[in-house]
Parts: sequence; structure tokens; C-alpha cells
Amino acid sequence: MQILPAIDLKDGLAVRLSKGLMQSAKIYSHAPWELADGFEKAGAKWLHLVDLNGAFAGEPKNLEAIRKIRNKTALQIELGGGIRDEESIKKYIDMGINRVILGSIALKNPKFIEEMSKKYPIAVGIDAINGFTAVEGWAQTSNIKASELARKFANVGVSAIICTDVSKDGMLSGVNVEFTLEIAEASKLPTIASGGVRDMRDINALLKTQKIDGVIIGKAYYEGTIDLKEAISRVL
Repeated sequence: MQILPAIDLKDGLAVRLSKGLMQSAKIYSHAPWELADGFEKAGAKWLHLVDLNGAFAGEPKNLEAIRKIRNKTALQIELGGGIRDEESIKKYIDMGINRVILGSIALKNPKFIEEMSKKYPIAVGIDAINGFTAVEGWAQTSNIKASELARKFANVGVSAIICTDVSKDGMLSGVNVEFTLEIAEASKLPTIASGGVRDMRDINALLKTQKIDGVIIGKAYYEGTIDLKEAISRVL
């Protein structure tokens, strides 16, 4: 199981939100590219990067900070937030991003996911509120079950599913293991848990399932409730 430390970008700064609400943003770094160095030294292999402004605007918004992060670290980077067209995907891949995360567009245009997965390394981000898919920076909730959406991408070439229980995100309330398993079983794809990770108990609970391929650590790292180096050594 991979441990993926996260950097969420808002106006070029590293922040964390609570339940995806932009007004809840707490700044953790004015130089987010420096955080990646600490992740690398702790033994991480991947960085989970999110353009929050882009998620709400529906187009890339933190290009300068993203480019600086890419140039400052040898970590593999997966990036999401406001990526809605092939031009944006290609721009990020050409920049050196290793995997692009498509979220809102996955619900609106599943065919696009299939087409892009044939050409680029694509992960699908499925975010849920009460089990139903949330889109547009979590500002809207659809009537499509998250597991139903995950099932659509079982055999189209997607490299991973990243699933977030929005109600847990940034709350340090514990990861939703059952929801993550539901997505993994529906898609039959490598599945990465996100939202609510608090401490080593969450890492152990996910490991125990033997069915989850990764977990994103955000606020728990920034607030010091989890030791990244310890978490990584636990999953090796």
C-alpha cells in the first residue's frame, strides 16, 4: 500500500480545507515546493497534488506553483483539480506530471475518460457525500452513487481510483474503510483512500483489508497526528 502525502494549492499556497469548504482554508506553507523535500526524505514515492482553485473554476489555476513543485522534487506526482479537457492533460504531462486525476468530467462524460486513458496515465477521482458523487469542487452533489460510477471504469484502462468521503475530509475523524472497499470492489481497480486519515489506526485498518492500494495523508501530517516516516515504514 502506497502512502501519498498531499499538497492542496489555493492561491499558490499549501492549505487544508475542512469538508472541501474553501472558506475553511488553513495555510500551512507559503512555499509548497519545499514540503515535497520533506516527503521525499520520509521515504514517500508519490505526491498527491490538488489545484483547489482549478477544481472550483473548472480550469488550471496554480500553474506556477505546480511547475515549481515538479522542478523541486523527484517524487512521482499525481495531480487533480479543474482538468476538463485534453489540452490541460497534455500540458501537465508535458510538464512532467506522472498521472492526471479526472474528477467532475468522469461523471459528466465517462467516454472522455475512456479516450484519455488510452493516451495518458489517468486516475479517476470519485468524491462522495452520503454515498453520492460530488462534483465541481464538491459544490454540487449528483444522484449517481459513487460505487455505480466506479463500476463504469472497470475495464477502460484507468490506472487507479481515488475515492474521498467528503464528510471526513480534513476532519481527522478517521478514514471511511467501508466506503473505500465498496469503491474497490465495484471498480476492481487499484483504489486509493482519501479523507479523514487521523493516525496509525487508520493505516492499519486499511492494511488489514488487503484490498486497498494507497492512502492519501493530508491534514494528519500537517497537524502532527501521524508520523509520515513511520506510516511509510509500516506499509513496506
